[in-house]
Amino acid sequence: MKKIVFKELPNKQAQLFPENLLDHIPKNHPVLLVDEVVEQLDISSILRKYKGGGASSFHPRMMIKILFYSYLSNIFSCRKIERTLQENIHFIWLSKGCVPDFRTINYFRGKRLQGDIKTLFAEVVRLLQEMGFISLQVQYIDGTKIEAATNKYTFVWRGSVEKNKAKLEEKIRRILKDIDSQIKDDSRSITKECLPQSIDSELVKSKVAELNTKIKDVNKATAKQVRQLQEEHLPRLEKYERQLNTLGDRNSYSRTDEDATFIRMKEDHMRNGQLKPAYNPQISTENQIITHYSIHQTPGDTRTFKSHLEGFKNQYGSHSTTVVADAGYGSEENYEYLEENNIEGFVKYNYFHKEQKRAFEKSAFLAENLYYNNQEDYFICPMGQHMTNIGESKKTTENGYVSKVTRYQAKNCTGCPLRGLYYKAVGNRIIEVNHRLRKLKKKAREKLLSEHGLYHRSKRPIEPEAVFGQIKYNNKFNRFTLKGLIKVEIEFGLIAIAHNLRKMETVSFQHRYDTNL
Repeated sequence: MKKIVFKELPNKQAQLFPENLLDHIPKNHPVLLVDEVVEQLDISSILRKYKGGGASSFHPRMMIKILFYSYLSNIFSCRKIERTLQENIHFIWLSKGCVPDFRTINYFRGKRLQGDIKTLFAEVVRLLQEMGFISLQVQYIDGTKIEAATNKYTFVWRGSVEKNKAKLEEKIRRILKDIDSQIKDDSRSITKECLPQSIDSELVKSKVAELNTKIKDVNKATAKQVRQLQEEHLPRLEKYERQLNTLGDRNSYSRTDEDATFIRMKEDHMRNGQLKPAYNPQISTENQIITHYSIHQTPGDTRTFKSHLEGFKNQYGSHSTTVVADAGYGSEENYEYLEENNIEGFVKYNYFHKEQKRAFEKSAFLAENLYYNNQEDYFICPMGQHMTNIGESKKTTENGYVSKVTRYQAKNCTGCPLRGLYYKAVGNRIIEVNHRLRKLKKKAREKLLSEHGLYHRSKRPIEPEAVFGQIKYNNKFNRFTLKGLIKVEIEFGLIAIAHNLRKMETVSFQHRYDTNL
């Protein structure tokens, strides 16, 4: 039998020349890229946040490296980051052996990076631009819904609050009138003047104060009603007012994360589109690199378009020359914004694809297909009857944008043999037309069907949608771990930076591979 030989284990004696951890890290490892990139970042604004004195602090550049590499490694929990700093050789090398606890990491992430995360993100993007990976001249825009770090049963709905508030106001009004009827002395009446239609907490406070100071000798029933106003109804009214103030222009929010809005989620494990507290992140991409991001509280994408583009302009000093987006962003307001800022937009609108189908084109009853006489301002229905202008109305969007709609009505639809095919309401047919939007849609359709439009339309699905797929499914980030709009913005910024570093590392590796060949 041959002798079995095992390798000798390193002895436990102290070494005169300790090993260098860098010798155990491959030269193409992403931790080296993170270290190199962060060393180039300007962190002077973060340094100014340190007041000095007291105990020493961990250097912010080292903390930034830890966070960047943690999110690059799909580690989002501060407790896991702390544990990894003690176990993982790459983290140990990156932190130079420092081990901040999870509270320190969480404080730095949630407090120190406030107001600076987008600056760090933009600096990384500019590095990618200098390396030739992106040009910042085109934006492929899309949004997704990411669940908030709160329970789905903590909802507050506008409709419920307004309904309960109206009931409470009516109850308070009845009590005040009842108290007034119990007071025989008209000089002390508290409701000589009619109460306003809407009762607020300040009014109730003043009425209660007046009752307490001027009315002393009252019966027990009246005293009980006054106490009920002060101790029960007034706090409830103040609560409803606070809730409406928190809602703003939203329809819902979560009690444990008041910035989160209840949104119907596609990635619901029950597969029934449940409403959950979430945020609506919007991103701009180029070559699958995130060039800009913004966090919104609205479920729809239409209202996010202008503010997202304004954020890009504020970050880089100018708009990109080209913007590409899907039908969720097509609106009169957004099309006008693109024209005013000389941006070439390839933005779809609702029914764009439906318009290309034969059934839509051949339908003579649709308002979009009716003949319009521009000089005399009338439409012609399928039976040849003129539909004349009967007036205009204005519609205001949730963003405050006002659009003008013109109404046209047929003179006589009685006995029309085609009436049941296209119009089943009572009276003569009325259509509403937004002429400005019709012109903008026509321009958008011409652009989308052009050679450049076909190119951008074919590229858009593999740009932001692929990035969201990478973030949510490959990297398993489908729920925020921080609460509040400001902290959510920080966390998504770290996610976006990690994604860009991952793309930078991939492209750099491919470049080195091609060079070696």
